[in-house]
Amino acid sequence: MFYQKILKPIFFKFNPEFIHNIFVYIGELLGKNRIARNLTRFFYGYKDRDISKTVDGLTYKTPFILSAGFDYNGRLLNILPEISFGGAEIGSITARPCEGNKKPRLKRLPKSQSLIVNKGLRNHGVEVVIKRLKKIKRTKNFVIGVSIARTNDSKNQDTKEGIADYFYSFKRLNEENVGDYYALNISCPNSFGGESFADPRILPDLLESLSAVKCDKPVYVKMPINLEWSKFRELLEVLSRFKMIKGVIIGNLNKNYEDLDFPNEAPKDYCGGLSGKPCLELSDNLIKHTRASYGRRFTIIGCGGVMSVENMKEKFRAGSDLVQLMTGMIYNGPGFMKELSKAYSKNEKS
Repeated sequence: MFYQKILKPIFFKFNPEFIHNIFVYIGELLGKNRIARNLTRFFYGYKDRDISKTVDGLTYKTPFILSAGFDYNGRLLNILPEISFGGAEIGSITARPCEGNKKPRLKRLPKSQSLIVNKGLRNHGVEVVIKRLKKIKRTKNFVIGVSIARTNDSKNQDTKEGIADYFYSFKRLNEENVGDYYALNISCPNSFGGESFADPRILPDLLESLSAVKCDKPVYVKMPINLEWSKFRELLEVLSRFKMIKGVIIGNLNKNYEDLDFPNEAPKDYCGGLSGKPCLELSDNLIKHTRASYGRRFTIIGCGGVMSVENMKEKFRAGSDLVQLMTGMIYNGPGFMKELSKAYSKNEKS
């Protein structure tokens, strides 16, 4: 209530990227101090019955993961376990440092419970992130995933260069043995080259290249959600042929502004993908179809539109093994994951 009634109205008066940067700065400071971590855990840490879940050999203290796009440089990994996350997916990171798209890169759409996200894969690059991850003091049953995308610049204009970019990041992460799982972001709508690898004719070339890298960790693919089931299934058919692919994250940002509850909230001259509520129905439907058609072939990480406890429950009912969220935390505050964990615990007990 303190966040909803006092802090949120203040924060929402300022530029969202400015507020995001402040939160990352404060979160990084809190994570470096044991007393601050303990206080954060006291207020926001889930402490009830065990709801840990083991998926693909990795144990998550809670089945909730911070989705890629918030902690894209891996600066919050010491504090996120204290607010009831069972894992965090950092990134997306790229082979070269990337400044991202021109500002503005974020816009809130509060009536539609959404954000317009146009970061353009802003990150410090794989080498810097590797060094940072090696310094992290690991927390038991807190899983660190790394989302990989191709660098958002003019050097990646064709498929061959794009594959080489993914390959470099994937190879270096495995060589340095950082990250517990890897997610291939083939569907970022905000990059220079577009979604070229979200194409069943080109995707095999990327996966064949990455298969040459020795990797003993789960690899997932971040899927687009603006596809009819028949087209989505074509991508799944490609993925099913590669043993290295353990599962899918369903899914990425929504590119259809007509799915907003209040389309007039979105400025006509602004580009970017939609997070939050506009992703909910698309994500849930694709999760249901994937589980029904492929059984347990794919681990499914449900992502998109978890703005309430009921949204979370529906993600699991649809067939998700784990749930990712980000916008729900921004709108509901840092206590949201504790709320979800308590509700999940009661649901599992019943």
